[in-house]
Amino acid sequence: MATKYDMIVIGAGPGGYVAAIRGAQLGLKVACIEREHLGGICLNWGCIPTKAMLRSSEVFHLMHRAKEFGLKADGIDYDLDAVVKRSRGVAKQLSGGIGHLFKKNKVTSIMGEAKLAGKGKVSVKTEKGTEELQAPAIVVATGARARNLPGLEADGERVWNYKHALQPPHMPEKLLVIGSGAIGIEFASFYNTLGAETTVVEVMDRILPVEDEEISAFAKKQFEKQGMKILQKAIVKELDRGKDKVVATIESNGKAEKHEFDTVISAVGIVGNVEGLGLEEAGVKVEKSHVVTDEYCRTGVEGLYAIGDIAGAPWLAHKASHEGVMVAELIAGRNDVHPVRPESIAGCTYCHPQVASVGLTEAKAKEAGHDIKVGHFPFIGNGKAIALGEPEGMVKTIFDKKTGELLGAHMIGAEVTELIQGYVVGRQLETTEEDLAHTVFPHPTLSEMMHESVLDADGRAIHF
Repeated sequence: MATKYDMIVIGAGPGGYVAAIRGAQLGLKVACIEREHLGGICLNWGCIPTKAMLRSSEVFHLMHRAKEFGLKADGIDYDLDAVVKRSRGVAKQLSGGIGHLFKKNKVTSIMGEAKLAGKGKVSVKTEKGTEELQAPAIVVATGARARNLPGLEADGERVWNYKHALQPPHMPEKLLVIGSGAIGIEFASFYNTLGAETTVVEVMDRILPVEDEEISAFAKKQFEKQGMKILQKAIVKELDRGKDKVVATIESNGKAEKHEFDTVISAVGIVGNVEGLGLEEAGVKVEKSHVVTDEYCRTGVEGLYAIGDIAGAPWLAHKASHEGVMVAELIAGRNDVHPVRPESIAGCTYCHPQVASVGLTEAKAKEAGHDIKVGHFPFIGNGKAIALGEPEGMVKTIFDKKTGELLGAHMIGAEVTELIQGYVVGRQLETTEEDLAHTVFPHPTLSEMMHESVLDADGRAIHF
């Protein structure tokens, strides 16, 4: 006999656990099924532990700059095992917190592997056997995993994926990072700061290819100043693995050369966890390892939704969480539900310097037919940035010349992953250039650069 619920969620990552809690808050009887860890990849193997490790490298970097701040620090060193231990402890603490939230909100948490078993039915394989669940609404939130390219597969010894890089068996001396998206650049930044001789290979014509072109160029210069070697329009054709080394064949400008490394991190994208769920048998359309949905995350199969990474780009935890709330409210019958707008979701990369953006790049704004005006402001013109010892960076804003609409905002520098939310709120409220220009920003703060960049779009910046 199947246990009946109002809503079943498959996956307890940042999309699934949020959907389950919001559904329970709205009075639904909810079950959430997870096969591995509450919190999913983000909390256990992604967003949270990487930020904990990057914080350690940031402090290490600042310790080496102690003299600049009138301080003394001798014998500066790190303990990689202790850095990793702290990172894992942070992840464990937050994962346990989700279990507490489930109990508090009366969400039934089931550890096991789920599969769709007919209309409104889910079969769950647990340690105790197989359970049958039933609900008129089912939410698939199974996330994604690292992509493995033929010949570049991770082995956990000399070739790593993100999981291996978070629990490294050794400290790299000569590191190759394949891919310069957020994951690749964050690991490159972490290990480079700790002293690894780091090379980044990117197949596109610039690193951080989803970012605005000016931001990518600025980032490249900063990374090269830090000692990284950046190869753009290049491809790793082969990895010849030895006991304590990897020889990589890298093709660039039509020429293939062999380079020796002791460690390789493969960060070439992700694929959706669509296998073994019975999706296609249920009539769900799957394209390039992702479930096809409409703007409300509906799959086209009655009562079946897909949210988060499995539903496609942007592959961001905060997008998944917001979709989880939206879908739970739809299922509960709320009539004030708004679809998630991907173009108003910020992207953040926690390298050094940090990178953050929302909306259209300058190139995309022009492609979309907008007559634009652009404002810039450098960190070197901001008093707080100089006081912090962080004068490298810039803020860029893009407006529609006719309407004043904020089309996009792009930043690189200290704490921009926190600053970007100001522009996100602005876009959500459909603010204009004039509204932002008339807003009073507190002094001394980094946020003043956001104001000055807006003013610069009209040639009115004061401090630059």
